[in-house]
Amino acid sequence: MSFMRIPYTAPLPSPTVKPGSASTLQGAVAALHDFLTAPPSRSGNTVVLSGAGISVASGLADYRGSHGTYTLNKTYRPIYFHEFCANHEARKRYWARSFLGWTNLHRSRPNIAHEAVASLGEMGVVSTVITQNVDSFHTKAHPNLRTLEIHGYLRNCVCLSCRTEYSREEFQKDLSSLNPTWAAFLNEMLESGALTTENPEERRRRGLKTNPDGDVDVPGVEYSTFRYPPCPKCLKDPPEGKRVESDSDGAWSRTSTAGVLKPAVIMFGESITNPVKLAVESAIDSADRMLVLGSSLATYSAWRLAKKAKEEKMPIAIVNMGGVRGEELFMEDVPANGTGKEGLRCALSLEEVLPALVQRLRQDAALKITTNPNFQPAPWR
Repeated sequence: MSFMRIPYTAPLPSPTVKPGSASTLQGAVAALHDFLTAPPSRSGNTVVLSGAGISVASGLADYRGSHGTYTLNKTYRPIYFHEFCANHEARKRYWARSFLGWTNLHRSRPNIAHEAVASLGEMGVVSTVITQNVDSFHTKAHPNLRTLEIHGYLRNCVCLSCRTEYSREEFQKDLSSLNPTWAAFLNEMLESGALTTENPEERRRRGLKTNPDGDVDVPGVEYSTFRYPPCPKCLKDPPEGKRVESDSDGAWSRTSTAGVLKPAVIMFGESITNPVKLAVESAIDSADRMLVLGSSLATYSAWRLAKKAKEEKMPIAIVNMGGVRGEELFMEDVPANGTGKEGLRCALSLEEVLPALVQRLRQDAALKITTNPNFQPAPWR
């Protein structure tokens, strides 16, 4: 079965912290410590599954947090893959909003939680990161720790016809050149501070609705004037039986039947590619436990991975401030007064919990080196 990125709209349950001691920072760190250092049943590997919540501290919006898109903007509806492929006007709207949102995404950087995950990889505690996020923060924060981006990435665009990828940064320059009025509008918003502030409340006061995946909605703006370029390769050498044309300024022409560029992300309603699907399943099959960070598991593609881990009887730890889809399923076997090695559910901030956890694990390593001169810290896998 294909994994698909589908939004889940049903209400999520309130977090049920397990064990009870994980309601405090000290207790949560102790439980996570026991979870990650429990004797392995197979390989000893821990796989991380991360979601939008881990990037909120970098200034990006999430979907379901207290300031999330679905929480504050009840009418928000992301573009679906079939709409993008079939509708020229829908693509104009998408690229116009992405053009405005790219500046903030491009400027943002990984935060302390990403850095903590990097440390867990360096210590040999985490073997693989599976992320739902398309911001590339994991690959920037820990390039040597294996990262599988199940929903793709915004750093590139990809042609729907020939599958050639192009730099999103360079594509932004092309959009600016084709849309001088929009470029001037973007500069005005940057000068006003509307896009440079990372405070979601401030953005709303300035009339902006900032959504995940580099999307900005400006009420009252007409998107039909926006233009986007065709795939350069297809323009030069169209696929057999297809036509790729551009206007005098170089914009994709509606007479074309190919050469459409899309973000290199898995859009809602689009299937995850088979190589990524197989790599993700293999990572879970070779792991001993799963650590979920900042994800509500609201998309089927992510929820199914946690379900797979559960079916393989792997302990699961969830650190997410909001509710989690199917939380009762993943936590039903976790004792309310356990130590954390059987699994845990924590609803504290990742920016607090993860650095403290890393510090605790480093203290363990230092103690072992002091008491055993021959001790060697576990290598990065």
